[in-house]
Amino acid sequence: MRDFAHNADTPQKAVIYCRVSTTGQDAEGNGLDSQEYRCRQHAEAKGYEVEAVFPDDVSGGGDFMKRKGMVALLAYLDAMPHENYVVIFDDLKRYARDTEFHLSLRREMMARNATRECLNFRFEDTPEGEFNETIAAAANTLERKQNRRQVIQKMRARVEKGYYCFAPVFGYTYKKLEGGGKVLTPNKDAPLIKEALQGFASGRFQTATEVKRFLEGQPSFPKNTAGVVHIQSVFNILNCPLYAGYITIEKWGVHLHKGKHEPLIHFATWQKIQDRLKGNANTPARKDFSEDFPLRGFVTCGCCGHPLTAAWAKGRNALYAYYFCQSKPCPEYRKSIRKEKIEGDFETLLRDLQPAPHVFQIVRAMFKTCWESFRLDAAQRASKAKAERLKLEKKVDKLMERLVSADSETLVTAYEKQIKKLEVQKTRLAEDAASGGKPLAGFENVYRTACAFLANPYKLWLSPVLDHKRVVQRLLFPGRVAYCRNEGYRTAEIAEPIRLLGAFAASDSKVVERVGFEPTYAEAGRFTVCWI
Repeated sequence: MRDFAHNADTPQKAVIYCRVSTTGQDAEGNGLDSQEYRCRQHAEAKGYEVEAVFPDDVSGGGDFMKRKGMVALLAYLDAMPHENYVVIFDDLKRYARDTEFHLSLRREMMARNATRECLNFRFEDTPEGEFNETIAAAANTLERKQNRRQVIQKMRARVEKGYYCFAPVFGYTYKKLEGGGKVLTPNKDAPLIKEALQGFASGRFQTATEVKRFLEGQPSFPKNTAGVVHIQSVFNILNCPLYAGYITIEKWGVHLHKGKHEPLIHFATWQKIQDRLKGNANTPARKDFSEDFPLRGFVTCGCCGHPLTAAWAKGRNALYAYYFCQSKPCPEYRKSIRKEKIEGDFETLLRDLQPAPHVFQIVRAMFKTCWESFRLDAAQRASKAKAERLKLEKKVDKLMERLVSADSETLVTAYEKQIKKLEVQKTRLAEDAASGGKPLAGFENVYRTACAFLANPYKLWLSPVLDHKRVVQRLLFPGRVAYCRNEGYRTAEIAEPIRLLGAFAASDSKVVERVGFEPTYAEAGRFTVCWI
């Protein structure tokens, strides 16, 4: 231990250490400012000169060397080896609430020849004093652990009642109930999360990376300093059952417990997301897919098959946009194609895929027929879901009996895994039974976008929304489209539904042209049955 003489003519130098474990302590009058004020009063009464204040806002448990304020305080003492400082803190609980770390911190202070002073505890350099200090530290540790246990018990009980009690996820805020307590409530950002989740479930976003880029384009979604959304944040959103109305706290053994809050998506949608995350093998979308060049990477060179790239070229008085092949062995290497030319030809290709109006009406009638059939079978599906759920409950009960009597860790793990899988199926069936098997929305709401797309894909391509252009590419063409610089687009492979619709229109037009009259309603009905 260092020992330096103190000059009686100069005031004793001191530093102050303050700590709070919750932001609510400021409102209780025990915040950092309040602690510092009381410590300064103590220093003034003793005639000390306060040189620095070191605050912390972390819990009292754990390693004190992980607290920034305490690390800074010890570093300050190390930087002034010639001074014997007095370290003042408001309460013994602010010093440490873990017996082991309390004693360790006492040794660190003694090694730096620092004197500790507390406003409500007297330190004594005697065997009795050390004993009393150890007992006080142990009592504080016991109180902290008891408080923690009590808090966890209350939180778990509230979760089991269906109320989430942790920090709200993005898209939700807490709203106070009339009878007390708080419940998660969708906020203004909820539609954004809903669009991202439904987009991934439906295939609009093929990968988590595409969801990430979608969220990065939303001003309200939180990003890092570089304006980037971390991919793990995206996976957290896609895996979060809260958005489907269920609570899962694995460390408490709570799995897919029905919550009281309003869900953003249906459980069936969330389960579809989980299935896609487990078996998704799609190639990520190109990062350079942009409004300037929506065909970049999608259209290939008709000569070598390599995807075309694109860029702006600087002319004498303006910038000019071109597509070109970047494959060096290709004869068309770096030979430019004007943006207006290649994109104009693509729009012509889309206009040619528009079906005849009367053919589209037949297709729409088919959708309507399927929808009505689904609606009429709703009660039967609900009854079947209830019966299936009862069977699953019996299976779960049998597995639980085996789990209790199992004496092998391997068997226990296998039973727990199977039970969890069945619980997910039970949740899905319970939701189907509760809804009565009824459609989630009306026919017009469900099929409006699909019908509009089938009626005229070209209109959706003209949308200013970049994702709509990507959707057109994926729905119309299963692969890339080849383009020759001097000849235009080669025969493209069309998606099967669109191809059948086009063949139907062509066949129907020949009948009209040869016979001279429109098909009768009965004939249209026969076409419908065959098409289904």
